[in-house]
Amino acid sequence: MALKPIICIPDARLRLVSAPVERVDDDVRRLMDDMLETMYDAPGIGLAAIQIAVPKRIVVIDTAREGEPKNPIAFANPEIVWSSADKSVYQEGCLSIPEYYEDVERPARIRARYLDREGKSREIEADGLLATALQHEIDHLNGVLFIDHISRLKRERVWKKFVKAAKHEAEDKAHAERAERAERPRIG
Repeated sequence: MALKPIICIPDARLRLVSAPVERVDDDVRRLMDDMLETMYDAPGIGLAAIQIAVPKRIVVIDTAREGEPKNPIAFANPEIVWSSADKSVYQEGCLSIPEYYEDVERPARIRARYLDREGKSREIEADGLLATALQHEIDHLNGVLFIDHISRLKRERVWKKFVKAAKHEAEDKAHAERAERAERPRIG
């Protein structure tokens, strides 16, 4: 298992629609394991493969609370096949939008179909936090972020904040690289 870097907005890859998994094999299981390790380290309760720059329809989730035994679930090609008319509101955050939280309304209950770690077709009925997390992660597979579910004004504000931060980070990196080059001994 290996920790993978999590990409953050405004990285355009987060808007990609992820490709289906052809079959669940050792490479896919290894990716699922890497995703779980990355998610736990972050720490988070869900992670989509696109968040580590892998555009495949793979999601991992573990909604166990601190102190409870881990209960990870890995999903390949998850799709929502039913959702309830009743709604629930959760304050969501995202590992790709660090330290930003907002209330999001989603269906309170869902049923999803997916392939498990062994490649077997399964269905899961979920409510509460698991339903919210699964919808959030499936959104990622379709290039949708949780901020797409909030007001345009709030979404634009958070996007601008992260664009500005990314610009400053790029400028700082370029400055450090120039300084490093200037310190190298010159020949001739």
